[in-house]
Amino acid sequence: MHDEDGSAPAVAPEEGGNTSEELAYRLRQQKLTSELGRYALQIHDGAALLQEATRLCALGLHSDFCKVMKYLPEEEQFVVQAGVGWKPGVVGHARIAADTESPVGYAFRTSEPIISNHLAEETRFRTPALLVEHGIKRAINVLIEGDGRRYGVLEVDSPIPGRFTSADLAFLQGFANLLGVALERQQVEEARQESEARLRAAMAHQEVLTREISHRVKNSLAMVAGLLSMQRRGASDAALQQALDDARTRVTTIAQVHDRLWRADEVHTINLAEFMSELCELIRASAPQRQTLSTDIAPVEIATDQAVPLALLLNELVTNAFKYAYGDGEGTVCVTIQSLDLSHLRLTVSDHGRGLPPGFDAESAESLGMKLIASLGSQLGGAPEWQDAEPGTRFVLEFPLQERSTLQV
Repeated sequence: MHDEDGSAPAVAPEEGGNTSEELAYRLRQQKLTSELGRYALQIHDGAALLQEATRLCALGLHSDFCKVMKYLPEEEQFVVQAGVGWKPGVVGHARIAADTESPVGYAFRTSEPIISNHLAEETRFRTPALLVEHGIKRAINVLIEGDGRRYGVLEVDSPIPGRFTSADLAFLQGFANLLGVALERQQVEEARQESEARLRAAMAHQEVLTREISHRVKNSLAMVAGLLSMQRRGASDAALQQALDDARTRVTTIAQVHDRLWRADEVHTINLAEFMSELCELIRASAPQRQTLSTDIAPVEIATDQAVPLALLLNELVTNAFKYAYGDGEGTVCVTIQSLDLSHLRLTVSDHGRGLPPGFDAESAESLGMKLIASLGSQLGGAPEWQDAEPGTRFVLEFPLQERSTLQV
């Protein structure tokens, strides 16, 4: 190994030796600690962070050997997770016992740092075979932990006789503390990313389910509409035929909403102009031949829950206008939906036909259609208003635009 300037690393100064050498040595350690801090803020790769930490730590203590040993609780051993100076095959594979008879195990179990300046004469611990194999004569190791959780041990080893000092220990402990915080931050970030990934997967699954349910509802409603058509063909009473026609139209309108929802890219909202234009085409196809429908609809996004009652309301109003305003004569029904501001819409359905009957009172009307109009208007959050258009009739409803509604039909 060579130092950052390309020269071979100098031997660490003895504690209490030349003051200027000692000062330069400690300043360099501070610089290396700062470099690790900066690198830890920039990197999001835990393996790269550990490897760079061992490189800088070895430089800081003028040694060729440094390693991070990660504790494996399921094996009750350490694995050499990162390191410099070791023979090929050591990093990522070599195991060391985690009992208190080894220096690294003792430091991990007791949280006490260990300095062994004479491993050959050490009586407190056995010397791990890995150190013997590499001719290591002295070692210093400290615990790596973050937020109370122990990760492993940071260790610097040297095959050169000498002494690791208390000042070296302070440097190594500071390095380990910084490393512990960085690892903790990365683990939190990884947990957050995993949580977000699971949430995105759950939301995507929910979107698929919503589309599938909507598609099935649409198909089921289409079957109901078909059954009502069959009943209508078998009925001889004109009033019953009309009631079945009205019911089929209402069911078809709801099916149209679900069909549009199923085909939309966004299941929570729907483009009002696109959706209502499709619905109006459906209503126009069933209108008397000499009657027309004109539309002017604001291109705003509306909650899909809100689109259902609005579509049913529009269907009732336009169907009634076709039925009563002109009879079998010629005429036009006009539909406009205006955006009053960012939070309110105004629905207007008007014609130039016969107008309201004398003494008309919407609140006391007994017909199912009028009751539905009043109920749907209230459900949308507005107060239905019937006006004499002179000539003809005008219906007006102002209601709040909801981004995420919980309305039910």
